[in-house]
Amino acid sequence: MSTATNESKNIHHGRNIKRFREMLGLKQEALAIELGDDWSQRRVSLLEAKETIEDEILAQIAAILRVPVEAIKNFDEEKAIYNIQNNYEGSNNQGAQSSYSTFNFNPIDKLIELFEENKQLYERLLASEREKVELLKNKS
Repeated sequence: MSTATNESKNIHHGRNIKRFREMLGLKQEALAIELGDDWSQRRVSLLEAKETIEDEILAQIAAILRVPVEAIKNFDEEKAIYNIQNNYEGSNNQGAQSSYSTFNFNPIDKLIELFEENKQLYERLLASEREKVELLKNKS
């Protein structure tokens, strides 16, 4: 087998979606709501168990999570851990130290922005749940 084949087999799209979703603090149910009426928490759970996911669905999820599709397709946890362990500031790797000065954005601002988006998503989820409760009350 070639190296490219080995690498593509190690990439698990569903697991990568789960990792990005969890990094953003989203629950499966919140992602399901953003994906539309055909989706449920159970369907998101089943999707996260799939090794390979169709490009159309990947594009939808990437847009919701605000990450490039390639990030989901190519994220390799082992490589990421290796890079973090070997390229942190203060390591003996002199080349890694210069890369920290190239940020074009404030990471804290980005984090706050993500928290605000997450808050809005939960507010929409809560409003949706309240509507369901009202419908059930009116039905009985």
